[in-house]
Amino acid sequence: MEKKEDSLVAKLFGTSVSYMRRCLFNALSVGPIPDHLAFILDGNRRYARKWNLEEGMGHRAGFLSLMTLMKYCYELGVKYVTIYAFSIDNFRRKPEQVQSVMDLMLEKIEGLLKEEGIVNQYGVRVYFIGNLKLLSEPVRLAAEKSMEATANNTRSILLVCVAYTSTDEIAHAAQESCKDVYEAQNGEINEEKEKDGDGVIKLADIEKHMYMGIAPDPDILVRTSGESRLSNFLLWQTSSSLLYNPRALWPEIGLRHLVWAVLNFQRIHPYVEKRRKQL
Repeated sequence: MEKKEDSLVAKLFGTSVSYMRRCLFNALSVGPIPDHLAFILDGNRRYARKWNLEEGMGHRAGFLSLMTLMKYCYELGVKYVTIYAFSIDNFRRKPEQVQSVMDLMLEKIEGLLKEEGIVNQYGVRVYFIGNLKLLSEPVRLAAEKSMEATANNTRSILLVCVAYTSTDEIAHAAQESCKDVYEAQNGEINEEKEKDGDGVIKLADIEKHMYMGIAPDPDILVRTSGESRLSNFLLWQTSSSLLYNPRALWPEIGLRHLVWAVLNFQRIHPYVEKRRKQL
């Protein structure tokens, strides 16, 4: 009997919290809502040390925070969410640490596709962004499978940056642009075409080949742990983005941080839009 009462109380409490959150989001929707939020997931290992948790448990706690925050974003009407999951530079860490993250990533990629998961609930299309050839074969295959499985979803977009750095992305885009120009000229340098601008690499050529070319530039970039460094993440795309650096470690991030970021975005939105039009 007591278990049924506890279950009923928990259900009523959950319903009340969801209702209050919807009311809050409705109030926020009076102003402009960001189309694209990007997150640097900083502080998982520090969180584990803070609470004397086992190796890897900080990343598991961080994954739960990610799922919750994604739910809030999609409820609010944010279409694109980008996360910096694993940098190319992270491969320099101890092999056991890299393997632990890869194992967790494989487990969570497979978990994303469960019927009751957030991907299916909110119609999320998943993209894995970066030099995927650097990933272990099981992780790469799981990433490709998840992209294929969600290809028909259109309501929301999740971009997971793995084996990614911004400098690698820019170098890749430049290389692909050079290939296009070379192939268009049949392998010959045509001085006449260069004078006309046909043989010159343009900004649009570079942007066409960027890994992140499938999404608009982020409106807000959030890095937890109070750090203000971009750490080689979206350097090309964040010139007009609002940067928000809450002191909370990634597993500690919550609704209040998202609301504060959106409020600050709405405060500066007129200025940012004016600046973008001038570019």
